[in-house]
Amino acid sequence: MKKILLLIAAVLLIAGCSNTKEENKEQSDGKKQKITVVLDWTANTNHTGLYVAKEKGYFDEEGLDVDIITPGEAGADSLVASGKADFGVSYQEGITQARVQGVPIVSIAAIIQHNTSGFASPVDKNIKSPKDFVGKTYGGWGSEVESSVISSLMKQEKTDIKDVDIINIGDADYFTAMKQNIDFAWIYYGWTGVEAELRGEKINMIYLTDYSDKLDYYTPVLSTNEKMIADKPETVKSFLKAASQGYEYAIDNPDDAASILLKNAPDLDEELVKKSQEWLAAKYQDDAPRWGEQKLSVWENYAGWMYDNNLLEKKLEADKAFTNEFLPDGGDK
Repeated sequence: MKKILLLIAAVLLIAGCSNTKEENKEQSDGKKQKITVVLDWTANTNHTGLYVAKEKGYFDEEGLDVDIITPGEAGADSLVASGKADFGVSYQEGITQARVQGVPIVSIAAIIQHNTSGFASPVDKNIKSPKDFVGKTYGGWGSEVESSVISSLMKQEKTDIKDVDIINIGDADYFTAMKQNIDFAWIYYGWTGVEAELRGEKINMIYLTDYSDKLDYYTPVLSTNEKMIADKPETVKSFLKAASQGYEYAIDNPDDAASILLKNAPDLDEELVKKSQEWLAAKYQDDAPRWGEQKLSVWENYAGWMYDNNLLEKKLEADKAFTNEFLPDGGDK
């Protein structure tokens, strides 16, 4: 809820973030248009396509001078909604909550086609299905969504979330948490699961998509705000053309793409990045007709699940929360 309030406050700034004379002059003079993209977190393999697009000159070819930044305390959604950043990395859950609160942020491409997250636990905890959550301790970040997801999975196996001890571990990573009497946590396999493999730590993984189609939502996504779409549609189109090329390159050339990410984020573990990139390569587009495409049914299903679980105060106008319009080769919802 605090995040939503920050978004609402931030969107009030949007009136002051309209096109400037300098931006218009840059375009008329043939200079590259300065664009800011804010990540949702520190750089990782979810973001590789953006770094590839910059390194390979795809953004340059579209006349864009792109600066990729980390979000800081404000958060990516707040910066994008207010116009402080032109584009951002977000996720369907956050955009759904924001739009219900009247924040004009829009998803313009799915970075990964299917939800690759789930609940992970060391094999010696013997947690193989949601019924095994009973009597265990979950370490999370304090979101209402977490308890709702755990509860919905447990109900399918006739067990109750009341029998789970839920602890807020903040930003502690999975491996640290497992050493602090935590039994299971929510992870993205493409990063933390791959890291567990490299560490030789065997885990049991309970994917959300194995238990509900409604939990197969888009995470992460690329986002912008409604004003950007209305005032600079060609910029949005150019940005997505280059980003698409970047992710397509990462799909076809995961090893080289990983090297590009490491060049731009040298503090990352090389082996983890290489293995994560290899694992994600087939996941970016997966069964979609093209990278980035989103389905109305996915937005409706997840928003409906959130509403039914009292995570939204009103229903989402799903068709306004995303668009395929600016992806290469056009596209309808």
